[in-house]
Amino acid sequence: MKSPILATFAVLALVSAAEARPHRPAVQTPDPAVAEKVMAPLRQAATDCFADTVMSNPRAIREARAGHWYEAAGVTGFLCRPEVAAMIQAHDRLFGAKTGERYFKGGYARHLDKQLAERLQPLLERKAVASAEPPAEKAAEDQPPAE
Repeated sequence: MKSPILATFAVLALVSAAEARPHRPAVQTPDPAVAEKVMAPLRQAATDCFADTVMSNPRAIREARAGHWYEAAGVTGFLCRPEVAAMIQAHDRLFGAKTGERYFKGGYARHLDKQLAERLQPLLERKAVASAEPPAEKAAEDQPPAE
């Protein structure tokens, strides 16, 4: 006798819980061309900001020289918060809530690594500069001894 009553209460509880959940409409995936048209300038603005700020911070430059591009961007990332927030919000509007944060940490992070490497690596490489002056130790050897 107890079993059918308990089963009835369990079913009623599940039905009322299901009815209490708000209906979430399915997110429609936008046309890829439209999504790219919206996201490209936002992605570019964030990437430009990261490139500029990395080059203005000694700690970020050290990370970049070591090839740790995402970490280098993270050192100064708070300066690019408005650009990143705009990109995340646009992604959420296009693809659904909370997708922008995943995109930022996944696809965009990979994009950022490649973009920063392409842009900044040439600026970070130490270049040997030819000089007409002999090295200081060589110049000292070539001078005749003082009498």
